[in-house]
Amino acid sequence: MHTPYDGSSKLFTIGVKPLDPAEWIDADDKLLTYLDEKDRLAERAYDRIFAAEPGTEAAQAEVLTLLADHLPERFPDIYQRIGPQIDIIPAFRRVRLDTPYPPLLVAGGLVQEDLVLMRRDDTGWRLVAAHLCFPSSWRLHEKFGKALQEIHTPVPDFGRDTRNATIIERMFDNLRPEQPIIRWNWSLHGDDALHHPQSAGQWRFGDERIDSFFFRLERQTLRRLPQSGDILFTIRIYLDPLEAMEAQPNAAELARALIGQLRAYTLPQLDYKGLTLERDRLIARLEEIA
Repeated sequence: MHTPYDGSSKLFTIGVKPLDPAEWIDADDKLLTYLDEKDRLAERAYDRIFAAEPGTEAAQAEVLTLLADHLPERFPDIYQRIGPQIDIIPAFRRVRLDTPYPPLLVAGGLVQEDLVLMRRDDTGWRLVAAHLCFPSSWRLHEKFGKALQEIHTPVPDFGRDTRNATIIERMFDNLRPEQPIIRWNWSLHGDDALHHPQSAGQWRFGDERIDSFFFRLERQTLRRLPQSGDILFTIRIYLDPLEAMEAQPNAAELARALIGQLRAYTLPQLDYKGLTLERDRLIARLEEIA
């Protein structure tokens, strides 16, 4: 169980670390659930989950090639490469790599991650293609084509011309193909929906004692593509109910760490995460665990 809310990955910080390329993508026993949900969304709302600018096809194909090489080596019990196709064994799926569909769409159908392609131009690093099924309170059409500094405008202390925005821009510029990086983001939600494009608003966590909230974790990686020079941003969502944390042997330690962070957030930060109205009740429930 991943617990970035233990203080190791504080919100509203950049918090990137080097990532072993061999551990680029993650997969677990919920793979079929994620892929089924991606298929459902593609059938019902294709234009909401996929977008690509003309001229990105080669970079999309580069992503698909990297994944087709990486997945069978990383997870030989899950992925098997047979010529121009990949079998996803536990999901009972066979994915053709040479279809006429956009390569990034095919690539997204292999993994639990969302895939976002960033490209540098005179305005900075822009979002030029994405297969995005599981956003955390944002919509693809609102961010598509925009530069990083515009994308991060709603995030406290990350808007245009802030110190954090400048650091992120420089980090993208200096990223090397041989050294991907990783960071964690997390939030507390009142439900366990994977597809969550709605604005966070202000969460209500149900019963008086609050036993129904979920940790929504994001494992984010950045990898520069060696041929195109574009950067692939991957986002893997994990959803854990409160009782999963409470069952951990270090539950009290985790609860205390989370309480400290909730108390330290500013009002703009709490508003951005939709926690202003429920912070005190969340803290009271976590104090019981601690």
